[in-house]
Amino acid sequence: MMIDRSRTIRWIGWLIRTYIVLLMIEGALRKWIAPQYSDPLLVIRDPVLLATYWLAFRAHLFPRNWWIISLFGIGVLSLVFSILFLSQFLPWFSIAAITLYGFRANFLHLPLIFLIAKIFDKEDVQKIGWWILLGMIPLSLLMVAQFRASPDSFINITAGASEGAEQLTAGGGKIRPPGTFSFISGPVFYCAMATAFLIYGVLSRATYKTWLLIAGGVALVVAVAVSGSRGCVGAVLLVVLTMFVIFLVRPRAVNQVGRAILIGIAVATIITRLPVFGQGLHILSERFTTAAEEGDTNIVLGLVNRTVEGFTECFRNLGQYPASGWGLGLGTNVGAHFLVGGTGFLLSENEWTRLLYEMGPVFGLAYIFWRSALTARLGYLSFLALKRGTTLPLLLFSSGFLALLNGQLGQPTTLGFAVVLCGLCLASAQSKIEATAPKPLPAVPQPLPRTSFYAARLHQPENNNGPTDR
Repeated sequence: MMIDRSRTIRWIGWLIRTYIVLLMIEGALRKWIAPQYSDPLLVIRDPVLLATYWLAFRAHLFPRNWWIISLFGIGVLSLVFSILFLSQFLPWFSIAAITLYGFRANFLHLPLIFLIAKIFDKEDVQKIGWWILLGMIPLSLLMVAQFRASPDSFINITAGASEGAEQLTAGGGKIRPPGTFSFISGPVFYCAMATAFLIYGVLSRATYKTWLLIAGGVALVVAVAVSGSRGCVGAVLLVVLTMFVIFLVRPRAVNQVGRAILIGIAVATIITRLPVFGQGLHILSERFTTAAEEGDTNIVLGLVNRTVEGFTECFRNLGQYPASGWGLGLGTNVGAHFLVGGTGFLLSENEWTRLLYEMGPVFGLAYIFWRSALTARLGYLSFLALKRGTTLPLLLFSSGFLALLNGQLGQPTTLGFAVVLCGLCLASAQSKIEATAPKPLPAVPQPLPRTSFYAARLHQPENNNGPTDR
């Protein structure tokens, strides 16, 4: 059966955009629109993902490379060993629910990174960035409303819970507003993503309108101020620091600093007139100060120690992990729900430690190496794109590489942003496939009919060489 390749590519592109939209509103669906279906809505993007894969397979567009093959091998072997181990202790329904969710969190969504890069190109990513900057405005307004409301109000309920359910607090009787997401991790990644597109728009003339950059910049600064999250501040600062790498490698980008200063002055003039900005900034500074006092160290060193701890904790007790692991998904909140009836981290809150407990030292280390190698590869391709004059891949890489490297993929929002940010990073660094119809084969010259020498001479085109022909 013939497949319209161009039409299939368009359908896959729309499915990927639907995946991104669902990522942005997933928390709103679970908290306000259909809280009674909070648990099923946790995997609302999965049907869209599977439809995307199915279309890609039919049109022979699904990525087939070393990354996908090795990921599939690690995933299948981990799943088999997990089922064999858990079959000694749990009923089959619990085993299926826990291990399949673990496979979904660790392996199922990651191939979408490569498919996004096949379907989208730099222009597609720029269009998505336009919507991200525009969406920053209502997200910021919602976060301000959640920040000003009481912790037990309807606007601050948690996913699938009733009013009065506890959100993460920021101090001063305020919560860390999650916006349209289920938890504060959503605004952390969204603000980092918006920062990447904001800087790109400032450095690339005529990409986005000035009004959008100013409005998006004001919304971004206000959202960070009322977030009450040190992680949000760190994620945004990490993207901002990427500008120094850009100026070092591409000195011509400095020519746009004047425009950046003007936009920055406009943003600063607006936010200094907003009372909520000062209140949010005060609570945020108190969080940094309190954390430094509790840790008996300064703020910067505390952040560094916290980051380093996430990479080193798992290697301290390699001998304690079971050879086959305790089972895929056992360390996620969903695994805890099926096992003990509540949410929490049964094994470890640290991502790499969770992986080693779930998958064992062999498969766990192999999977950690896979994620680390892909992160390094994306960073390398982003740097090459920067040397060619394209700044967007490196900015997107700086906003999403930590989610891929050691983000908690068992949390659906973190998993979604890891896939989307890294996929857009890879797409902006290379060209998408051509969707045009195959070119027709060149015509085969037909032999001339056999004629006499006199007839051929008679029908030969005239060569007008003047009197020499006579």
